[in-house]
Amino acid sequence: MNARPQGDPLFALGGELGRAMADRDWSATPLGPSPGWPAELRSVVRIVLTSRFSMWMAWGPELTMFYNDAYRRDTLRTKHPWALGRPAREVWAEIWDDIGPRIDSVMTTGEATWDEALLLFLERSGYVEETYHTFSYSPLADGGGTVRGMLCVVSEETERVIGERRLRVLSELGDVSALTAPTPDEACAAAVQVLARGRYDVPFSAVYLLEDGGRSARRVAFHGLRDDPRITPERVDRAGHPALTMWDVVDTGTAQVLDGLATDLAGLFTPTGHPGGERDPDQVVVMPLPGGGGGEPIGVVAAGVSPFRALDPEYRRFLDLVAGGVATAVADAQAYQAQARRADELAELDRAKTEFFTGVSHELRTPLTLISG
Repeated sequence: MNARPQGDPLFALGGELGRAMADRDWSATPLGPSPGWPAELRSVVRIVLTSRFSMWMAWGPELTMFYNDAYRRDTLRTKHPWALGRPAREVWAEIWDDIGPRIDSVMTTGEATWDEALLLFLERSGYVEETYHTFSYSPLADGGGTVRGMLCVVSEETERVIGERRLRVLSELGDVSALTAPTPDEACAAAVQVLARGRYDVPFSAVYLLEDGGRSARRVAFHGLRDDPRITPERVDRAGHPALTMWDVVDTGTAQVLDGLATDLAGLFTPTGHPGGERDPDQVVVMPLPGGGGGEPIGVVAAGVSPFRALDPEYRRFLDLVAGGVATAVADAQAYQAQARRADELAELDRAKTEFFTGVSHELRTPLTLISG
């Protein structure tokens, strides 16, 4: 019998995945060549391959793994085609402590499971990635009714869960106003407090405001960092620190990304309490804070990147909005301060005017009184 049945009509149903299955040497797995698979297995594989919904399944003593194009695209990613036909325990070794008991329950009880937005840390893109999945494990039985495998129908919720979390951060940033933070320093501190509450997406941050006509900058607020001059100097200037990325960001008005923090600044980050464990961030995005009306930068904000998420375009847009929120809070505080100064100047002018007319009135009343007498 041909060990690699290129002509098996079952594989013609699965598009790219079907071609990969046709190239797989199934005789090297506990299932053996595909023509000898039981009808129940072939039937479920057909359902999986032809579905456009994300699915994977496992069958046999080693829970040999099958999946479709949607699951390959949405979940497996770089694990394909290596994962095809391998034991499920090997494919998902990094999360087996989470999913293994669920699969064992299905195989032994024959009852399905259900999880909604379950947090799983997958190693599918070259790093440990924070992901969320809603899925159900269902039993698969042979012709005699014995459970031989399981089917997983899954929807990845990562973008939705993280998007909602980031939206809450931006909403809270929008609530920072001159009423609650009337000075620029207070506005920066309030904004950083919001970022500290969103530390899963912004593990650390630091805000510097320019002084001396842009020749120096003062640290105003920070979180997630040790109070150490190697990472959070209180004051920097162009003469003493000419190589700082901050000056390029201020001069060009363009954000920059720095890498290698986990090595260069190891031990200078404070714990985040992330469920994935304590890992030093490796990237930071340094962004300008434009002045009111989009004018010249008034400072910079440095925002750390989560070690459990890639700095993709959505992440960059989120951090750009963070910088915009901080800049708006500072601009509101500056406008409030300017308005307060104008109000004080007007009040002082009114007092001076009152005193002048009071004095003139007194000077006029004295001779008039004498004349009248």
